[in-house]
This record gives sequence, C-alpha cells and structure tokens, in this order.
Amino acid sequence: MTFHVMIIPTLDCPSNCEYCWGSKKDSGIMDIEVIEQIVKWLDGFRDDYVHFTFHGGEPLLVGYEFYKKALPMLKNTTTHKEAGFSLQSNLWLIDEKLAKLFAEYNVAISTSIDGPLEINDHQRGKGYFDKTMKGYKIATDNGVRVSFICTFTSYSKDYEKEVYDFFLENGYNIKLHAALPSMRGDNADPWALSQEDHGKLLISLLDRYLNDLDKIEIKDFDHICKSSFMRRGTLCTFADCMGDTLAIGHDGNIYPCYRFNGMEEWVMGNVSDNPSMEDLTKSKAWKKLEEFKSFVDEDCADCTYIKFCRGGCPYNGIVATETAKSVDPQCTAYKMIFKEVSNRANKDFLKSSMPPLMGNSKPTQKKKYSVMDLMLKR
Repeated sequence: MTFHVMIIPTLDCPSNCEYCWGSKKDSGIMDIEVIEQIVKWLDGFRDDYVHFTFHGGEPLLVGYEFYKKALPMLKNTTTHKEAGFSLQSNLWLIDEKLAKLFAEYNVAISTSIDGPLEINDHQRGKGYFDKTMKGYKIATDNGVRVSFICTFTSYSKDYEKEVYDFFLENGYNIKLHAALPSMRGDNADPWALSQEDHGKLLISLLDRYLNDLDKIEIKDFDHICKSSFMRRGTLCTFADCMGDTLAIGHDGNIYPCYRFNGMEEWVMGNVSDNPSMEDLTKSKAWKKLEEFKSFVDEDCADCTYIKFCRGGCPYNGIVATETAKSVDPQCTAYKMIFKEVSNRANKDFLKSSMPPLMGNSKPTQKKKYSVMDLMLKR
C-alpha cells in the first residue's frame, strides 16, 4: 500500500486566481529542519512505500537549495522502500537548475491550466497562461514529466468544447477539477460549479473522450471506470484516505489532507513531537473524520455507488455545512457520471456476448471506443 505524505512548504502564492480557496498570503516558509524532522518521524512510522507530493500555495517559493537538500533526504526515508515524488506548481518560478534536479529525482509535476489563454486568464489572472506555459517548456525540455489540471468553473463550463479541444489538439494529459466553495473566505464561492452542471459536464466530456482514448488521458474517467469495475474507489475523492494520506504544513503541523492545511482546528499533531499513528487518531480532527465516515455509512447505506464513492471528499462535505454530517455536495454529479458509466458498461457487456451475424462484415473504420475499452485500457 502507498502511504501518501503531502508536504506544503508554504501556502503563499505569486498568482491570484479568482476562484482560489487554498492559498494564503504571508503564510510562512518551511525550513529544511522540518524536512529533517519529517525523516525522523517517518522512521518506523509505517513500513509502506512512501510517495511525497509537494503542494501549496506555490511550493517552488522555497527555492532550489531547499529541494537540493530535501529530495535526497526524503528519497530513502523508509528502510526497505524508496520514496517517489510529485509536485503541484504553476511553474512560474522553475528554471533549468530546478528542472534538472527534478528530472534527476523523477519528480512528476502537475500544473494548472484551464484551457486556451483567454478562458484561462479570465479566471486565473492576466499573464498566467504565458508564465505557466513558459515554465512547462523549461520543465519538459529538461526531461521532467508534466501533466495538467483543468478546473471548470461556473464561467468556463460554457466553453467546454474550446477547453477540451485545447488539450486534445496539444496532446496534454489532464485531471479535471470542479471549482469549490472555500473554508477560508467567500472569494471562491461565485465560481463554484453546481452539481447539476458538474454532472452534465462530466457526461458530455466522457462522450468526447471515448473517441480520443488513443490521443489523450483524462485521469478522472480512467479512475471512475476502474472504480465501477473494481467496486472500490481508486481516486482520493472516492476512497477512504484516512491515515493513508497525511499533510505537513510549513511549521511541521500534521493535517489529514493538504486541503485542511493552515486551519488550526484540523491540526493532528506536529512532526517535531514524533507522534505515532495512535497519537494522531486521538486528535479532534481525526474524530471529525470518523464522524464523517459514520455519517456516510448510515446516510448512503442504500446508495448503489457507496462502495466506490464513499460519500465523496470529506473536505467538500464539511465546507458545505460546516459539520461532518454531510456528504460531498457534488453527490448528484457523482451519481450522474457513475450511473452513465454503469449503463454504458452493461450495454458493452451485452454487445460483446452477442456473436456477429454471418456476412455482416463492414469496411474498416476508425475505432470508436467504448466504456469497456476505457475500463481495461490501463
């Protein structure tokens, strides 16, 4: 099992996206001593493969010297298993030195672009697109693997075709996000995508994607189809991630996930205290998440999709009601796409069980992929 440790060197960020709910100006910068404490804390904490994700805010704000020291320290954190790395960044601050270092340690990077320049910059700020794409070129020219995150908002949902075509024409692999309300203020709320719009958008994008499986990768659909097929969540949104994912803030505070980073009421402990898993489970934050799980078990007991949805993301549910007694407010959207995938898969199974009629051969045509192709493609 992979143990996912998210390291948030800072919540500060040089960009100023209109719908951002996660960054915080002047939030502090991580010192390399915290990385030393993380290494010490993880020694004996778990004997699983560890994957580290540097997140933010903007994690490149800590600079080259930080990563030059941190990556080798973290690489052999566990006794028997080598660590893996990823990083989420807008890439504005990357240079050739950083790119070569990330390539050396096989750091996979995700960066956010919401489609063509005009659409992206409308919701992320003027100049964002050009700065990020410049960083993308520096990274890829130096051998770094880069994929994209595309956030759909109440604005960009109306430009679905333009956004999809942008990624298709450039051959960029993507992960989809829906803009969320915020627990840090209300600036993000007007941009949030309603669950009905989100569900319709996912179904429409699935239609397009099934014709282009050999051209791009949309990770969400791959995971949704696998979840339906395997009857368990394979994406953190649809899985019980408690204990298998932890996040470390710039000051060493431990949180259940990066989304809660910087919120005092969600601190589970601090790496400097070398807490055990048992210590973390005694925190108020852990109890709140247990309350969420119990609520899902009861409230969603009769739902067809509970095994591979698990009520969605706890953060999303808690944002919606400010309590742990609410499922992800995108529940309707998830049901819509899971139902669509299940219905199509059932039809695919039925078709595959019917032998072809004799003499019914047709000229070779461009392959049209099915949901079953998507389930089995990776």
